[in-house]
Amino acid sequence: MKICSKCIYDETIPNIEFDKDGVCSYCRQVEMLNAQYQPGTAKGEEALKSIIAKIKAEGKGKKYDCILGVSGGTDSSYLLCKAVEWGLRPLAVHYDNTWNTAISTENIRKVTKYCNADLYTYVIDNKEADDIFRSFFMAQVPEFDASTDIGFAQVLRDACAKYNIKYVLEGHSYQAEGISPQGNNYFDGKYIEDIHKKYGRFPMKTYPNMTFFKFLKSILFHQVQFIRPLWYMDYSKKEAMSWLTEHTGWQYYGGHHLENRATGFLHTVYNPQKFGIDNRNWSLAAAARRGEIPREEALKIYNTPIVVDPEIVQYVKKRMGLTDLEYDNIMNSGIKRSWKDFKTYKKRFEKWRPFFKVMAESNRVPMSFYLKYCFPRKDS
Repeated sequence: MKICSKCIYDETIPNIEFDKDGVCSYCRQVEMLNAQYQPGTAKGEEALKSIIAKIKAEGKGKKYDCILGVSGGTDSSYLLCKAVEWGLRPLAVHYDNTWNTAISTENIRKVTKYCNADLYTYVIDNKEADDIFRSFFMAQVPEFDASTDIGFAQVLRDACAKYNIKYVLEGHSYQAEGISPQGNNYFDGKYIEDIHKKYGRFPMKTYPNMTFFKFLKSILFHQVQFIRPLWYMDYSKKEAMSWLTEHTGWQYYGGHHLENRATGFLHTVYNPQKFGIDNRNWSLAAAARRGEIPREEALKIYNTPIVVDPEIVQYVKKRMGLTDLEYDNIMNSGIKRSWKDFKTYKKRFEKWRPFFKVMAESNRVPMSFYLKYCFPRKDS
């Protein structure tokens, strides 16, 4: 088994390549991002200061000058505190898929209170949320929690339109979270619509789906820009957690993406047990690249069994209205469908690639969207 000499990605990772030094293409991609954003350097700091100054100038006279999505997790909580420290006036925005843990809900309360920041929360109807999750479970695709990511993104864009705000700050760090392998998953608004149409039991009335038209409207008419400040900073998740705990009373929720029960089920039960997908290698590879932990230790952790909340499976069964037999039949069916079995906007995104390249360069869409959604997949 060939393993990267810098991180822990191996030859089973989709679309991976190794150079003559045994370094994988994902590590080289991180090096390119480092060269572009200069995190932790004087150049990176100056670039971030320039962005902050622009946000302040364009937000002058408004109650809020930016939107910041919060989940109760480490990155978004820390970024909210930093944004206020920088003198920005963010409106904290949360999409409640009704599967939040009590810890994440309390974290949002504590951090927004500490920052004296207003909070706008959009709550989907809980039965509708359960039906959408159930649809993805019955479809037997790996993207069980796709509706949360798409819904959250649309709520952020809707909030920008409602409050006439042009900037969204995203708490994402490629240094801490790593580079997710291309080909592992895919989702968009059409994908959610098609799966729910085939497997859903109730109409989608309160779910904020992102259609292609809504996406374009936000990009062209509202001209929303997405900024990732952590990309310019020498960001350490461990240090951020320590700071948040000390200053705000924020609590750790047990692991990457475990602040929500849907994502917790996805990462610790559904994908590992049904699809053999263990996404712990994303953050572990990132930690090894940065030298936060020895590469050998990262490999050792990755090869240990995943810790599972003993109550999560029963919770999921109850929320989705599944009997033990129905749940077991799906988990053990051997059926493994993918996004390629359903309708998506993928071909349209590829056709519009030149347009989205310009939009990515002007921060109208995340650069990660352009790189992952607008090029044909090698595994397609």
